[in-house]
Amino acid sequence: MYNIKELDNGLRIIQRPSKGDVIYCGFAIKAGTRDERDGEEGLAHFCEHASFKGTVRRRSWQIISTLEGVGGELNAYTNKEATVYYCAIQKEHLSRAIDLLADMVFHSVFPEHELEKEKEVICDEIESYNDSPSELIYDDFENIIFSGHRLGHNIHGTKNRVRAFTSADAIRFTRRHYRPENAIFFLHGTPNGNFKSPEEEINPIVRELKKAFANYPVQPAPETYSVPQAGTAYIADERDTSYHQAHVLIGRKAYGIHHSRRLALFLLNNILGGPAMSSRLNMALREKNGLVYNVESTIATYGDTGMWCVYFACDHHDVRKCQRLVRKELNRLMKHPLSERQLSQAKKQLKGQIALACDSRESFALDFAKSFLHYGWEKDVERLYRNIDTLTAQQLQDVAKELFQEEGITILRY
Repeated sequence: MYNIKELDNGLRIIQRPSKGDVIYCGFAIKAGTRDERDGEEGLAHFCEHASFKGTVRRRSWQIISTLEGVGGELNAYTNKEATVYYCAIQKEHLSRAIDLLADMVFHSVFPEHELEKEKEVICDEIESYNDSPSELIYDDFENIIFSGHRLGHNIHGTKNRVRAFTSADAIRFTRRHYRPENAIFFLHGTPNGNFKSPEEEINPIVRELKKAFANYPVQPAPETYSVPQAGTAYIADERDTSYHQAHVLIGRKAYGIHHSRRLALFLLNNILGGPAMSSRLNMALREKNGLVYNVESTIATYGDTGMWCVYFACDHHDVRKCQRLVRKELNRLMKHPLSERQLSQAKKQLKGQIALACDSRESFALDFAKSFLHYGWEKDVERLYRNIDTLTAQQLQDVAKELFQEEGITILRY
């Protein structure tokens, strides 16, 4: 299913062959919010933006036009544990794509005059989040859940902090983290146009990457990160806002990626408030009572911890009623195990959603890149389906009893 190779400099390569004229590829680096030191809050995201502003060989306009000139697309994002630079391009332009991506990621010079302009772009991005309570509340909630830990930091940082960053800050951070042994190169597609042996399929990628890293300097070893401590008791936090609607998050710290109950929570969360309109929370709050436009439950999973939460927005005078209905659904899952029919239907629904998500080649490329970067896993959807099929009603009820009880729950309201 996958072809894997490691270069002498420590860069790992993962390719998933697939038919089609378009390939999706990029670099994923273990450099996210949790890798920022004190005083660097927002620097990982700042470096993502700054990497588009110029390299030893290219100015900012050349970075933009290199792939767009042949119809390609170039993008990047930062999260709590990684920064990813990626593109979509016709397979005949693989050499151009790798050359550009490697240049941006490993040879950026962060020209000060370009950064001054980009700082205001980032500040506008921060303001756009401040104007969107449904997004801002998640940042504030994580800061409460992971209080005192870097995972609680806002990815964007503050406007004052961003405006204070310099070229030297970006160089220091990227030299610390943007290194081949701290990154992977991923590719979804078949550059040579047909399916041959694994070696023949991955060799064109290896050749281009070796060329791109021919003059790359040796960098210092990465720093490790600390594990967030366990949460405390119930917290209720209300913010005085002038929003037309009330925005509410209810949740707590949950499981990391390696936890034995992680998959059971994945299925349970989908039953409770996943994307389907038939989820229990959507049926209770929207379909039966007309109290909300949107209600959802989500999980965030990191290498060593995680978070589960329920979000809804409603009229201010309906908040307590909505909270009672959410609590009723949580109690149901704690007290009453799913019937055999309910469990079977929930599994079929989740596997169908996964299948649809995998049908987007770009999304799937980013997903298997994440798994390989952090855990060295080759994403196997069929194995995931088999693991879902093994889950029992008792396992789901045990997770509900552990995570959905009122003790230890945090509530944040705007």
